[in-house]
Amino acid sequence: MKVAANDPRAIALASAAIARGEVICLPTDTVYGIGADPFNADAVTRLLTAKSRTRANPPPVLVAEGQAEDLSEDISSAARALMKAFWPGAMTIVVPARASIGWDLGETNGTVALRMPDSATTLALLRAVGPLAVTSANQHGQPPATSVGEAMTQLGDAVSLYLDGGSGGGGVASTIVSVVGQPTILRQGAIGADAVWQALT
Repeated sequence: MKVAANDPRAIALASAAIARGEVICLPTDTVYGIGADPFNADAVTRLLTAKSRTRANPPPVLVAEGQAEDLSEDISSAARALMKAFWPGAMTIVVPARASIGWDLGETNGTVALRMPDSATTLALLRAVGPLAVTSANQHGQPPATSVGEAMTQLGDAVSLYLDGGSGGGGVASTIVSVVGQPTILRQGAIGADAVWQALT
C-alpha cells in the first residue's frame, strides 16, 4: 500500500503497521528508509530479510527528541556535541546501548547507532510510536532509493506500507561517527569530516 506522507491518515496507518510488526517505507532527509519496531524480534528479522541483510549488519535506530536517553545511559560529551551540531540531520552516532534495553538488532557488540532525521513526517511518526530500527530502502549492495517508486521496485511486498514524501533529501546517506572510545568516522556521508572534527573540538 502506498500513501502520501502528507495524507492525514499517514501517521495512523504507519503506527498501526508498526504495531502489527510490519515493515514500512518512510522518507527521511537523506534517502528513503525502511523501518520496524526495534523491540519486536520478528519485525527486526523482517526488516533485515527485506533488505537481504544479515545480523552482522544491524540497523541503526531513528529517534525523536528525548528518545536517545532511553536507549543509552552513556551519552558522552562527544556524542552530545555531535547531537547539538547536527541533529536533526544526517548524522548517525554510535553510542553504548543501555544494558537493560531488551532488544536484539543483530551483532551490535553492545552499541546502538542513533540518528534524529530532519524530516517532519518521520519525526511525527517517531513521536507517535517511539524509536524505529531503520535502514536505507534498497536491496543490500544496491543504491539507496531516493523516491518511493525506486523503493517499491527493489522491495515490493516485503514492505507493507510506503509513505510517499516525494523526492528524497540529499540522496547521500548519513555520516556515521562512533563515540565509543575515541571518536571515529565509520562512514563518510552527507556531513564532511572537517565539520565533524570542528564540532568535537
